[in-house]
Amino acid sequence: MSTNSLLDGWPGTPSMVLLSLEGGLVTRVAESGDLDEVRPWASVSKMVVSLAFGVESDWELQRFDQPVGPPGSTLANLLSHSSGLGLEEGDPVVAVGTQRIYSNYGVDLAVESILGDNTADNWLRQRVFRPFGMDSAKLEDRPSSGVVGSTNDLAQLAVAWLRPDGIAKETRNHLITTYAPQLDGFVPGFGKFSPCPWGLGPEIQGDKHHWMGDWPAASFGHFGQSGALILLNADEQIGLVATSTEPFGGWATKLWPTWTSAMRTLALGS
Repeated sequence: MSTNSLLDGWPGTPSMVLLSLEGGLVTRVAESGDLDEVRPWASVSKMVVSLAFGVESDWELQRFDQPVGPPGSTLANLLSHSSGLGLEEGDPVVAVGTQRIYSNYGVDLAVESILGDNTADNWLRQRVFRPFGMDSAKLEDRPSSGVVGSTNDLAQLAVAWLRPDGIAKETRNHLITTYAPQLDGFVPGFGKFSPCPWGLGPEIQGDKHHWMGDWPAASFGHFGQSGALILLNADEQIGLVATSTEPFGGWATKLWPTWTSAMRTLALGS
C-alpha cells in the first residue's frame, strides 16, 4: 500500500501512524500526513486521563474503588461511564451502575476530585506527557476532551499503552478490562449496543460492529469529535492512531470500519 493511499477516503488533511511491537521494539509499519502539526484530540484525551490514573494507582495515590461522584459511585464508575451522570453537568441522571451513559462531565469530575492544588494540565504533564516523551501535547481545555498534540505524540501514547513501561502491566490490563460488563449503552455516532463494553477510560471492542472494524474483542481505544482516533490490541501488539482537520461526521461512520480493518491487516502482515 503506497503512502498516498493509506488515507484514501479521508476528507481534509489527515495524518496517521500504524505501529507494531515485537519484543518491545517499535516498528512504524506505515505513516502518512503531517505528523508534527498540533491538532485537537477531543475525546481521545480520555486515553491520556486513564493512563494518568493508572500511574496514580501504581503510586498508591488513588484507588479505583474510592467514592467519587454521586452517592454509591466510585472513580471506576466515572471512568467507565457507569456513574449514572449525563453527558454534561445538569443532564438527566440515572442510578449508579444501571446504564452506560457516556459522560464528559463524569471524567472531568474524576480529575477534579484528585487535583488538590495542582492543575489538570500540570497533572497530565507530570503523569503522561513528560514521562512518555510527548513534547507537543498539552491540555488546553477540560480534561475529558481538551488535549492537543501532534500525531507523533499520539503514536507515543499508543506505545505507552502497548508497552506499559510507565505503569504496571497488571494496571494496564485492569484499565482495558470491561467494567460492569452487563451494561447497555450508546457509542456517540454509532448507536446503542447491548452490552456496551468499556474499560476505565478506553472503549472495548467486545461484540460491537462499528468504528473498530474487525479488530478482535479485546481491542481498545477511543475516537474524538475532532476526527482523531487511537485503536490498540495488546495481544497482537499493534496500534493505529490518526488525527484530522475534518471533524467527526458521517464520513467517519462510513469509512472507519473498513479503514481500521485494512490497517490491522497491514500491521499483521508486516
